[in-house]
Amino acid sequence: MNSIDIKEKFRLFDDYWNPRIIGELNGQLVKIAKFKGEFEMHKHDHEDELFQVIQGNIKIEFENETVSLNEGEMIVVPRGVLHKPSADEEAWVMMFEPASTINTGENKPSDLTRDNLQKL
Repeated sequence: MNSIDIKEKFRLFDDYWNPRIIGELNGQLVKIAKFKGEFEMHKHDHEDELFQVIQGNIKIEFENETVSLNEGEMIVVPRGVLHKPSADEEAWVMMFEPASTINTGENKPSDLTRDNLQKL
């Protein structure tokens, strides 16, 4: 059991929309990713997803509204809800989700799909 310096883990990579695993608990993965630009609209039929902003600001667009999150804020997106994360500037985001969760959800695989995640 060792402490994890989350900000140090973010300094280990420079790419966007490519989650890394920094922890596991009870079938859940703790992932981090840098966001910049727009992701794709997607949903997860069987998994809830938690986004916590570590640094910067993000927006999550839903069908009828857009939620802005600032540093230190989080949101839980319930299973089955269409959502599209975005960030105008680089943002550091931590996510908690079941190990089975694919980042592009139920969509057909795309250039943004990551299903073989690196552990840091």
